[in-house]
Amino acid sequence: MNKIILADSQAIFRAGTAKVLAMDEDLRIIAQCTDLERMYHAITTFPGSIVVFAASLHPDFARLGMLLETTNSRGIVVAENNENASSYLQQGFRGVVFRSVTGPALVECVRRVAAGDTWLPSQAAQPEVHEDDMVGARVRDRLTPKEMRIVALIVQGCKNREIAMRLKTTEQVIKNYLRSIYDKTGVGDRLELALFTIHHRVLARAAAEVGHKMEAESQAAQPGAVA
Repeated sequence: MNKIILADSQAIFRAGTAKVLAMDEDLRIIAQCTDLERMYHAITTFPGSIVVFAASLHPDFARLGMLLETTNSRGIVVAENNENASSYLQQGFRGVVFRSVTGPALVECVRRVAAGDTWLPSQAAQPEVHEDDMVGARVRDRLTPKEMRIVALIVQGCKNREIAMRLKTTEQVIKNYLRSIYDKTGVGDRLELALFTIHHRVLARAAAEVGHKMEAESQAAQPGAVA
């Protein structure tokens, strides 16, 4: 049984990763961490683990590498889609996946690293990006501006009540919108919606842009904001 520590501040992605890895009988998730200090504590507490951590946590990579080595653990980096994956292997980490990784590829990466191998995203997978972009573009174009705002907030981990408050409406209205969004994306719940969005780069980029715009609008509306 291979012990897995997950560390990522993005709750939706962390939950999706846990859901995927928990389906493999040889993998056991023993800790889920939202920040660096919790991750360091988990690595010390559970030596000999495989640590799947997000590069967006911005750890001190030299410190983390030494901690992994002294605890006989191995690190797998979850890199952002535009990062240079090979640079992480050069720093001594055993595997790298992108946020857009598929479930089967993630499981295969963890298995390989557990067996003592290294894993780098295959360049052979790059042609698939075009197809993914087409799917993401179709969904993006089908969503209304209000639905895209809801998708952006779902990816950020917001609950229905918070979304309703942000969009100045009711939870029931948000639920109604979500049913429409699920139909357009072909997903069954908010976790699947978030993962679908993350895995389709055109849609993820559109959601991120909307999210940044909403954040800017929120800051501009704060008392004392400079116009």
